[in-house]
Amino acid sequence: MNRLEGSGPVFVYTVSDLTREIRDILESNFPSIWVEGEISNCHLHSSGHLYFTLKDDRAQIRAVMFRSQVQYLSFVPEDGMHVLCLGRLGVYEARGEYQLYLDFMEPRGVGALLLAFEQLKARLAREGLFDQERKRRIPFLPRVVGIVTSPTGAVIRDMLQILGRRFPNLQVLVRPVKVQGEGAAEEISQAIEDLNQWPGVDVIVVARGGGSLEDLWAFNEEKVARAIAASKVPVVSAVGHEVDYTIADFVADLRAPTPSAAAELIVPLKADLERAILDLRTRLLHAMEKNLKDRRAHISNFMGRLQDPRRRVRQERLLLDELLSSLQRAIKAELKLKRSLLEQRAAVLETLSPLKILGRGYSIVRRHPQREIIREASSLSKGDLLDITFHRGTALCTVESASE
Repeated sequence: MNRLEGSGPVFVYTVSDLTREIRDILESNFPSIWVEGEISNCHLHSSGHLYFTLKDDRAQIRAVMFRSQVQYLSFVPEDGMHVLCLGRLGVYEARGEYQLYLDFMEPRGVGALLLAFEQLKARLAREGLFDQERKRRIPFLPRVVGIVTSPTGAVIRDMLQILGRRFPNLQVLVRPVKVQGEGAAEEISQAIEDLNQWPGVDVIVVARGGGSLEDLWAFNEEKVARAIAASKVPVVSAVGHEVDYTIADFVADLRAPTPSAAAELIVPLKADLERAILDLRTRLLHAMEKNLKDRRAHISNFMGRLQDPRRRVRQERLLLDELLSSLQRAIKAELKLKRSLLEQRAAVLETLSPLKILGRGYSIVRRHPQREIIREASSLSKGDLLDITFHRGTALCTVESASE
């Protein structure tokens, strides 16, 4: 900044100095302001920062929202959307433009809320959070039911009354939360996580009575949807009336049209179970009696066809005696036949026996000591020793002479 001499002191600003002073004035006078308008020229930079123009029918102002705030938006800003913004006024010195630096932005009006609802619904559906395959079966008879809802009002009273009437000894664990307004979504998400850590909880019910779209908006928040999807315990969504649908309904393992209906869906009537058990017991006893009756008839039939075992033993004994007599006769006949054959063969052997021949005056001459039978006299020499076998006895002789 320079000063010119003349009729009086004149200060000359540089562009940077002037821009800086304007920035200081704006930032000190508008440190935090709410601005409402329509989005145009919306552009999400690769850095994650969001740039757009906020306008109405007579003016416009440039706006920027940095990535650290963009990540908390519950909707995707688009051209033409009417929004309510919170931020501060500042100057972008490089261009000499004043603009809004935003910390918060939300859709304005029901139409904008519906748009945000549809945008989040479509995005979570693409991720598969609504797929039927990932949803779990609700236990038939839970031991502990966790309820995430407001601790006051008709919802929790009606649910406790219905649960107590249907199954008096059911254990119910109520996790109180805000169900609408600022911070409600965070409390609901944390309550779902807390009940997942509680030992024995078999099913979680997220419940709220009816209301407008704005009233139910906490159940359309992405953080609530993520908490339901991440829950290890099956979750039942019971938000609003039958015609009301929230993002929580699509992510939950089961959607109940009302909180009271949820209480009836998750717990069967104890009286019905007792009647069913009694009916099964009766049917089982009848089946057992019929089975015993059939078996008795079957045994009686077999006993009628079965003969007296003593009679069977007597018959078998008589048959055994007959077989024994037949065997003895067969053995005797066989022995007689074998004896006759033996006698015949003995007679033949007797006829051919050398002892028989010796009895007629013949003798057997053998060379001594070789025991060689002598058949010809020419094989003998003077002085040979001979063994001579007679019909009775033997003699040792010496050859004096031998001739043919």
